Amino acid sequence: MAYIEFKNVCKNYGNDEVKIKALKKASFEIEKGELVVILGPSGAGKTTCLNIIGGLDAPTSGEVLVDNVRIDKLKGRKLVKYRREDVGFVFQFYNLINNLTAMENVELASQICKNPMDPISIIKKVSLTKRKDNFPSELSGGEQQRVAIARAIAKRPKLLLCDEPTGALDDKTGKQILKLLQSMNKKEKMTVIIITHNNAIAPMANKVIRFKNGSVESVKINKKPISAGDLSW
Repeated sequence: MAYIEFKNVCKNYGNDEVKIKALKKASFEIEKGELVVILGPSGAGKTTCLNIIGGLDAPTSGEVLVDNVRIDKLKGRKLVKYRREDVGFVFQFYNLINNLTAMENVELASQICKNPMDPISIIKKVSLTKRKDNFPSELSGGEQQRVAIARAIAKRPKLLLCDEPTGALDDKTGKQILKLLQSMNKKEKMTVIIITHNNAIAPMANKVIRFKNGSVESVKINKKPISAGDLSW
């Protein structure tokens, strides 16, 4: 059985008069420890898919299993516990708390779960030891994204979900962020899902899932993923 099973998932927004079908019987599987890239243009259903896996949204129909648990059926405290302990989120625009330093942003995440990583060691992993006392406004975009990743992995999540993590960054900085995500996948054994519209990122993934018009268009296995540092776009 796969670690993540996305089975015939549909997601509708609106009402009978104006209904938007964000997902249309989308299905795929992800194995534990894989680094997966979900590709597709804007409006293809990528973010909706990620939000459902992360427990931020619920499907209209279909089944979503993570580690053999029907997360689409979780409610209340069980859903909060899943989001808090099992999932780390990395967003395109960082979502840091502006009046907390880099270290404090990471410490905040480590305080809400049972078995967190040491914040100091996490800051070191993302090469921000010298910037740990700086506020987000004093950091570059790449540094802010590294803080966001540090905050996400501080919880020691089973699953790291990244929504366009390089979308607001230049090419050089974007590669640095992808190298960091690839490192977390390999060294910390985290299952990592990256959604993006950038086809050039696909070669670094173990699996590439392409979305089109709310459906899964194709699933491709990369037998020899390349290093993020060797990507070009």
